[in-house]
Parts: sequence; C-alpha cells; structure tokens
Amino acid sequence: MKAVVCVKPGVLEYKQVEKPQPKAGEVLVKIKSIGVCGTDIHAYGGNQPFFEYPRVLGHELSGVVEDAGSDVDLEKGKAVYIIPYISCQECVACRNGKGNCCTNIEVLGVHRDGGMCEYICVPKEYVVQTDGLSFNDLAVVECFSIGAHAVNRAEIKSSDTVLVLGSGPIGIGAIQFAKMSGAKVLVSDVAQEKLDFCREKYAVDGLVDALGDVTEQLRVLTNGDFPTVIIDCTGNVKAMESTIGNLAHGGKIVFVSVVKADISFNDPEFHKRETTLLGSRNATRKDFENVVDGLKNGTLKSEGFITHSTKFSTMIESFQDWTKPGSGVIKAVIEMDNA
Repeated sequence: MKAVVCVKPGVLEYKQVEKPQPKAGEVLVKIKSIGVCGTDIHAYGGNQPFFEYPRVLGHELSGVVEDAGSDVDLEKGKAVYIIPYISCQECVACRNGKGNCCTNIEVLGVHRDGGMCEYICVPKEYVVQTDGLSFNDLAVVECFSIGAHAVNRAEIKSSDTVLVLGSGPIGIGAIQFAKMSGAKVLVSDVAQEKLDFCREKYAVDGLVDALGDVTEQLRVLTNGDFPTVIIDCTGNVKAMESTIGNLAHGGKIVFVSVVKADISFNDPEFHKRETTLLGSRNATRKDFENVVDGLKNGTLKSEGFITHSTKFSTMIESFQDWTKPGSGVIKAVIEMDNA
C-alpha cells in the first residue's frame, strides 16, 4: 500500500509499504479522511517532542472497517473514527482512568506510525463505529476532543470569563465547549482573519489582538477583573509565559500546547493569585463521545471549519503550502482518492 512518510524535518515522501494484517483483537481500517493537526506540522518542522524520524504522520482519522482479527465485534464496511492514544492499561495513570496520559503512551503518528496511508491496524478498543456524520467530520473529532478535554480540566462555570489563546482547530474546540458552559469567552490571536472567523462562526464575546497590548485589552474587556480561566493553544512560549500576569486572582491556567522549551514565570505573581496551573494532554473516550454527540445534535459546529482539502495523491505539495505563513488554513483535511 502507499504511505506518506516524514523522512526528516521538511521532507515528506510517498513510500510503498506492506499492507498490515489484523491480529487477534485488532481492526484493519481503510482510511477515508485524515485531519492535518498542529502535531503533524510541528513534526514536519522538526519541533515536535516525543518524536523520531522516519514516521508516518496522521492521527485524526476516519475510515471503514476493512477486516478484523479474532475477538472483534465490529461490522465490516461501517464508518469509524479512531482514538489515536494507545495506552498500556497497566501503569499508574491507566489504573486511575487516565489513559490519555499513560506513562507508556503510543500516539499514532507520533510514537508509532500513523494514518497517512491507505490502511492501518488498530486495537479494537480504539476504533469506534458511528453513523450520521461525514468522513471529514469524523476526521476532526479528535482535535475538537482536545479542546473539550481542556475545558473539562478547567471545570469551567457559567460565572467564568475564559480567554482562549490561539484560534486554531484546538482553540476553536475549546471556544465552543467553553461557550456551552455558559461562560464569557474571549479569544486571542495574531491573525485578524482568524479572530473575525471566531466572532462570525462562534459568537465569542471579545477579540484580543495578540500583537497589541494584550494586558490593556483584557483590562477593558473584563472591567479590570481579567480572565478567570486562560487556555493556551498557541504552542508559543511567550504566550504561555504571559498567562500568569494576565490571569484573575484565584484563576486557572490550562496549558494544552506542548513545546520543546522550558517555561518560566515570576513566582510572586503566581502566588499572589493562588494560581491553579493545569496541563491538558490528549483526550478521553468520554471527550470523543461528547464531541460526536455535539456534532450530531448541532451544539458543536463544524460548518466552515474545514477550509482546505486535497486528495491523498496530491497531498505532499498541498501540505507544504499549508505550513506557510499566510496560508489561511483553519483546518485542512486529506481525502483518500478512493473515498
């Protein structure tokens, strides 16, 4: 079968690889759509932690059941999405129901080869059949789930004012779930077109120009109170470090972004706010289920979210273009030629 391999930073190549065969408890999925994530772009750019080359990228995946090993009760030909976080189910995190941060986790497209290929074998626990959604919608369930998990980590209430830093796909997921909680939601970005998109599509309560005086803008938008929750989805060290000084006293910070850097902050500023600092890694199966329910009942909006798409046979050139500044990409999806 054909696969796209990130051979080294900045280099993607088509390769002919052996088609996998499902073992007991595994499902062979014929890939239909692949969402392009910041993780893929960071890996391509050489900035992704927990990563080794060469690697088949891709972890936002939808498809159909092609075949299965023994002890699998999934109907062939049915649409599925894939939960890409393969956990050991034995470590302290897994024993406490937090397989999303398993000590031995293997994320598809990061720690093991992913789904930028025609077929992939996945343990049955991570393949979920569903209907009523397009393959492209199923391919963006994962990125929305990351945002949903961040909002759950913050335990957002209707009385909160939430600032989402970064209006990329994960930020948009966080925006939508924060809005569902009834909170006032602000969004910050360096790109005005993305801010306008969030205002038009998701009715955010305030826009913050990240290239301007962010602190003063927040002071005005919150009547001097500042956000009670800040969720960082930028992957930018300076943005992450700015959160301490822009947080309300008694507030919470959630770092969704993972960067290959140390993060520092002023301890008196941290302590005087009695700041709660949280990491948010991946998502849980419940987060995925909530996203699917939201897409089906319309409380979660995907309309206009996918701004760019291409076929698998032409994806390398398109992928390179999508990584360039000014590309205008909100969310890009790769569709298999046989879809």
